[in-house]
Amino acid sequence: MFGDFDFGEIARSLRYLFATGMAFTLQITALAFVGGMALGTILAMMRLSKLRAVAFVAGGYVNVMRSVPLVLTIFWFYFLAPSFVAWLLGSSDPIQINAFGTSVVAFIIFEAAYFGEIVRTGIQSISQNQVNASLALGMSEAKTMRWVVLPQAIRVMVPVLLTQTVILFQDVSLVYVLSITDFVGAASKIAQRDNRLPEMYLFVAVVYFAICYGLSVLVRYLRRRQQLAAT
Repeated sequence: MFGDFDFGEIARSLRYLFATGMAFTLQITALAFVGGMALGTILAMMRLSKLRAVAFVAGGYVNVMRSVPLVLTIFWFYFLAPSFVAWLLGSSDPIQINAFGTSVVAFIIFEAAYFGEIVRTGIQSISQNQVNASLALGMSEAKTMRWVVLPQAIRVMVPVLLTQTVILFQDVSLVYVLSITDFVGAASKIAQRDNRLPEMYLFVAVVYFAICYGLSVLVRYLRRRQQLAAT
């Protein structure tokens, strides 16, 4: 199988793999991170709310999304959401949505549950004494959260957020099931076209390993710095 391994095939495909495939993967990752963090922060605030109904709804959302596979969420939005929206609008035909929009929404909805728990845990890691002191000095709850709690919580959350982002980056490869040309999809097209499966899939594995391992080293470095700062 490896007797006619052709490194030249990889070299000839680099521009397409990175300019098309990896660019798309990074785009989805960035959009899902920004959207997931925004929605996740709202979920975290809801879970910390003193209103039990609000906290219950947010908790239910988080538990449901963390209990189903990501690929199932993608299928929900791609196959079921168009028909559901058409039913709400009273249309007889399913609403047409593109695969890109579907994947972005699916990842945001899914990742928000994980980012929300990271944000909530980060906020809860801040000593209640600091919150009480800020309130005693006349700061409102909103200002206390903005100027006292969040700046410290973000420093605590950064390593975990980076870890979750690495997982998100890896999970984006699941858009392959929608025939989207991400990094894995681009490599698959070349592999099938030129019958070069070993070259393409091995190269994809090496690239993912290099990126994810590099980021994991950064995570360990940040965690060591936090531990040193805490001592």
